[in-house]
Amino acid sequence: MTRFTPAELEAARDRLVPDVVADGLRVLFCGINPGLMSAATGHHFARPGNRFWPVLHLSGFTPRQLKPAEQRQLLSYGLGITNVVARATARADELSAEEYREGGRRLALKVARLRPRWLAVVGVTAYRTAFDDRKAQVGPQEHVIGDTRVWVLPNPSGLNAHWTARTMAEEFARLRVAAED
Repeated sequence: MTRFTPAELEAARDRLVPDVVADGLRVLFCGINPGLMSAATGHHFARPGNRFWPVLHLSGFTPRQLKPAEQRQLLSYGLGITNVVARATARADELSAEEYREGGRRLALKVARLRPRWLAVVGVTAYRTAFDDRKAQVGPQEHVIGDTRVWVLPNPSGLNAHWTARTMAEEFARLRVAAED
């Protein structure tokens, strides 16, 4: 793995992490926003302690654990990745409620254009703020965007100690099964 100095990571704040998307995906995963490591590398969920890639594999979405640099391979499985907010930060708590709400509006337009079967927002707090749904819980939501169903998943950040990799994988697997129907 490439090592970055603190100054290099700080300079990455201005970089955008490109979406990995296509029309008609089975599941479009949506992170909160890129971390500085993701911005520095251009790869989603790039921080070593992030559990997204291991959980994606443990849940059966991918036949092996992909590395962040292999993110484009997700398209071959009918999967993609985007973010609620494009701005890179060291921590998600650096984002304002207005950034989340604006990100939710932009995300809804993107979903309407791409028409994935499922939008999977990774982080219940981000979903609640972006879509003004204070009572949302992890799992399938009543909210739809066009024909796209919405599922809220736990945040795979290493900072989220409420969920283990195993319990996260179980929730991701519930989505995987629903997306196969």
